[in-house]
Amino acid sequence: MNNFILMALHFARAILVVSLFGSAGLAAAQNAMILPKAGVAYYHIPVCPGPANAGTVRCHAHVLTDIKGVPQATKAGGSGTPVLPSSGFGSPQFQGAYGLSGLSGSPGSGMTVAIVDAYDNPRAEQDLAYYSTAWGLPSCTTANGCFRKVNQNGGTNYPRANAGWALEIALDVQTVHAVCPNCRILLVEASSSSISNLLAAENYAAAHANVVSNSWGSSEFSGEASYDTYFGRVLTTVSSGDSGYGAQWPAASRNVIAVGGTTLMLSVTGSSYTRYSEAVWSGSGSGCSKYLPQSVWQSNYFLIHGNPSPSCNNRVIADVAADADPGTGAAVYDSYGYNGQSGWFVVGGTSLASPIIAAIYAMAGNGLDTASIYRNVNYGSTIYDVKSGSNSNSGCSDNLCSGLPGFDGPSGLGTPIGVGAFTP
Repeated sequence: MNNFILMALHFARAILVVSLFGSAGLAAAQNAMILPKAGVAYYHIPVCPGPANAGTVRCHAHVLTDIKGVPQATKAGGSGTPVLPSSGFGSPQFQGAYGLSGLSGSPGSGMTVAIVDAYDNPRAEQDLAYYSTAWGLPSCTTANGCFRKVNQNGGTNYPRANAGWALEIALDVQTVHAVCPNCRILLVEASSSSISNLLAAENYAAAHANVVSNSWGSSEFSGEASYDTYFGRVLTTVSSGDSGYGAQWPAASRNVIAVGGTTLMLSVTGSSYTRYSEAVWSGSGSGCSKYLPQSVWQSNYFLIHGNPSPSCNNRVIADVAADADPGTGAAVYDSYGYNGQSGWFVVGGTSLASPIIAAIYAMAGNGLDTASIYRNVNYGSTIYDVKSGSNSNSGCSDNLCSGLPGFDGPSGLGTPIGVGAFTP
């Protein structure tokens, strides 16, 4: 028992896990409700271990593992035939949960979502093709103009590969395509995880896309305000972090949409998915910035509705949230390989939440109006109010760590119901 406890503490925190079904497993789940399955523990580890060194960042993805910390990967089918994973959420689950599957027209058509990450995933396009076929999504390739990969300067001399960041890239690219199949995807790979290289990539992304998603960050630092101009030239989402309470940068920037994380519970009837509930994920980043002021749109909202942290006159994190719990994470296909494994992984963290929200902004045709969500929030109509759960809240002050009616720290205003709150 002692060894069991030590391994659990070292590699992950064991908590109750929901029973997950991929489409391949729906036959056994007909007319069933996906609920927490008491007594089943799960384990996860950070894909990019931290903390980051000064001047660098880490990605915010977490991958499911066994008790020994070995990532759990489901191999592909024989002869390269695309197969669905046995667990993890994909396009039907995310679109059903967030009210996107019944939208009229071709939402997202003509919009480009940029993904800014560090290092190279040499299999990003090939794995996106496998993912698309497995989930029955439209092809998204360089040849048809849907997918494009560049380095931080817009060229094709890509940086060296890194297995951790490659899994992060696969998560980001495939999530955008799952949520917004009509969106074009621009993958911008920074030469390293240094802030200077990632900001160069941010520059290129902002000049060539409508929406930019960033699933990385670091602890706050003095002087971070000088980097605000790199963000917000187009609508920019940033993951809020996966270590609970404590503001991170660049989520603290007033020019971005900081995206917190939830545990997403689904009901399934036949092949149709709907949201059963959402609660704050324990790792969701939240906090009060040490250095950066509130945006006008956030401060105006608090004047009317009240600040959940009356002692915080600076930027409050987050603005909005989406699924991030690794136990209800995304099915991600990665043939490049991570920690000796390849195939389908289940990945969460606020690295998952950021591209979900970026893709929904693109579906709404919103590439600039950062204030829209504060202006358009209507609980029960455009936003689902996350009222339960809490993050790891050591040192938490006021109400920045728990899901509460209305605005709260770890889930912000809440989670999407369709695209209404995200429409300019």
